Amino acid sequence: MNNHYVAIMAGGIGSRFWPMSRTSYPKQFLDILNTGKTLLQATYSRFSSFIPKENIFIITSQEYVSIVHEQIPELPPANIIGEPERKNTAPCIALISLKLKKINPDANLIVAPSDHLIENEEVFKQDCIKALEFTSAHNAFVTLGIKPTYANTGYGYIQHEDDTDIKNMFPVKRFTEKPNKETASRFFKDGSYLWNSGIFIWKAADIISAFRLYMPDMFDIFACGMIDFNTAKEPAAVKHIYNHCESISIDYAILEKAKNVYVIPASFGWSDLGTWNSAWKNFEKDNSQNAVAGINSMLIESNNCIVHSCDSKLLLIGGVNDLIVVNTPDAILICKKENEQHIKEYLEKVRETKGELYL
Repeated sequence: MNNHYVAIMAGGIGSRFWPMSRTSYPKQFLDILNTGKTLLQATYSRFSSFIPKENIFIITSQEYVSIVHEQIPELPPANIIGEPERKNTAPCIALISLKLKKINPDANLIVAPSDHLIENEEVFKQDCIKALEFTSAHNAFVTLGIKPTYANTGYGYIQHEDDTDIKNMFPVKRFTEKPNKETASRFFKDGSYLWNSGIFIWKAADIISAFRLYMPDMFDIFACGMIDFNTAKEPAAVKHIYNHCESISIDYAILEKAKNVYVIPASFGWSDLGTWNSAWKNFEKDNSQNAVAGINSMLIESNNCIVHSCDSKLLLIGGVNDLIVVNTPDAILICKKENEQHIKEYLEKVRETKGELYL
């Protein structure tokens, strides 16, 4: 187990959860589902049940480092890595992989977002351990794919081969970005497509070799500064590297090109909690299918709503259906659930008329 590590990516803004999620305090640091734990704390707790705590690293934006310290005080400061810029997932994975390889040449790594909901944590643990055992013994990249429950257009998809020599682990045919409704329906009916969870497992040395092969320019930029990794000079080196490297996802950079990618079709109950609708689906609901978080909210003759209130004022909602209602001290969102994908567009209008104050 000493060779097993986790890198939790916690640098996103989470704009679809506005107005609770703000640029200064985004969704991974919030208790979206009213469970008593923030999404980051729940993710950390999930992994610390089977990975040594000293082997868990959190990669976040530099501006959020103090929040991570506050929420996970038992984590050593060296295990919280602040990125100077948001450059998508490939650079942050290159950074943690190179750091870990210097610490432990046999490092075997799980990379995971900080904002996922996992219902059956024991099954999740078993799938992660199976993947770690496989990548320990093979030069391979493993991802956890989610069996689709409907034709979702908000997730990327992974198509896998039908045959396999390894129980419940299949070679990947291709990755597909978020499809339109017609394509998503075809993927759902096909049976060989899984949702892309964004959870990956590999040896640090193997993913570094893949960067050298598929992203040589990025590899060279990192290689020039890696002598300073895990030293007092690291922040300056990383700032220089990020200033020069490309912003690109690990899917585009490596996984869509590599030939040694496998997927485990997972069944542990998963949601990426990317939208208020996904939160509504995972909330405990009343008899009218309303999901309510807040100490003083009332719904009368209303159905299928999600209501989140952050203060004690009475919030009375009557005679409406399928709404998102979010109350914070300085902003209120009222939006049809079917229009939640437009929240980012709404925020651009806010930016144009009100500046950055409410973002």
